[in-house]
Amino acid sequence: NGIAQVVAVPILCATLIVFRVEISTVTKVPPWKPDGSTNELAIPTYNPDVDEDDLLKHSTALTNKQRGNEVSVRPATLDSLSMHQLAAQGEVSQVAARLSKDSSLLSRQDERGFTPLMWAAAFGEKAVVDFLLEKGADPKTIARERESALTLASSGGYVDIVESLLRHGVDINTYDWNGGTPLLYAVRGNHVKCVEALLAKGADMTIESDSGYSPMALAVALGHKKIQKVLEDHILKLYRPPT
Repeated sequence: NGIAQVVAVPILCATLIVFRVEISTVTKVPPWKPDGSTNELAIPTYNPDVDEDDLLKHSTALTNKQRGNEVSVRPATLDSLSMHQLAAQGEVSQVAARLSKDSSLLSRQDERGFTPLMWAAAFGEKAVVDFLLEKGADPKTIARERESALTLASSGGYVDIVESLLRHGVDINTYDWNGGTPLLYAVRGNHVKCVEALLAKGADMTIESDSGYSPMALAVALGHKKIQKVLEDHILKLYRPPT
């Protein structure tokens, strides 16, 4: 990737979705706003005019700035980036060099509990993910708000990373602080391949978020028809009598 024109930013946040909504006779969804306040929006059924991002907001985001990819009048070298930022940028050789000097960086967590592996998974950096796993990074690490590498990869739609993590024995039904599972995040993002991969490995599609959304209910609310079809086909397969 070469030397990027960047500024190292130490603040790290998780790409997560706020599922915490109130369920009554009408589904009430409080869209998240930058100041932390919410405005309730009643969505009883799928409405094509409703913005997906107003239905389930990201609570925070792993931005390019936090990743270390912000252009600045003052160029920075890769040496100025943290191990986590290097992992997020896919700098395998630099990650390897850092580990050769300090092996403790492999599992080091930032202030939110994120490891380099979690950063790489969040940004779809498969080569870094594979390298870190080969070096012994723990894919089962849970961050402070119960975020996981699998959740982040599922949210981003990185099916190759999802499959790699599943091969390493991660909990497929792990949940975060608001009840979001990898399957729920894959459904929310309309990531068909991720949904298929998770279901194929036994993801529980009956688990609901704290807001009361099951994967099917969420797919319907968002109008993700391909996801609905995948879920329906999976249900039929589960209940199909053996031949």
